[in-house]
Amino acid sequence: MGTETKAAGQARKLPVQGLVNALTRTALSTPGVAKGIGRRLILLYVFGRKSGKRYAIPIAYMEHDGKVLIGTQFAWVRNLRTGDPIQVRYKGRLRSAEVEVVTDPDRVADLYTLMCRDNHAFAKFHTIGFDAAGDPDPDAVREAVRLGARVILLTPQVG
Repeated sequence: MGTETKAAGQARKLPVQGLVNALTRTALSTPGVAKGIGRRLILLYVFGRKSGKRYAIPIAYMEHDGKVLIGTQFAWVRNLRTGDPIQVRYKGRLRSAEVEVVTDPDRVADLYTLMCRDNHAFAKFHTIGFDAAGDPDPDAVREAVRLGARVILLTPQVG
C-alpha cells in the first residue's frame, strides 16, 4: 500500500488517523500530560448537526489577538456556527468557548498564512510549502482555501 500524494494546499489524513486521534484525545484529557501537548493542541467537542452525536476533535491551534485560532479543511467544521458556544479542553481544562467561523476567502488565506508561519507542522499537514524567504507558498494557501479551508476563532471562557 503506497503513500498517497497530495496536491499543494490539500490536507493530509494519516492512514492511522483514527488511532492518532484516540491517543491524542486521551493525552489531552490526562492531567499533567495535557500541559505539554496542550501548548499546540486543543480538543473540541462538536455535535453533529444531523446525527446529534458528540465528537471530540483534537486539532492544532495558535493564540492570536486574544483568541484561539484553528484552521481545517475537514467536513466536521460545518457543524460549527458563529455565535454558538462549544465545549473545549484548552490547556488541560474543560471550558466553554464562543465560536466565530471565518469563511471570507481573503481573511481565511491571511489567517492560514499566519498559522503556517507559526506552526510548520500545520503547514506540512496542509501541504503548504515555504519559499526561500521562509514565507508560506501563497498559491498553496489559495488552493487550501479553494478546497474548503475554514478558520475558527474561539474565545474560551476564563474561570
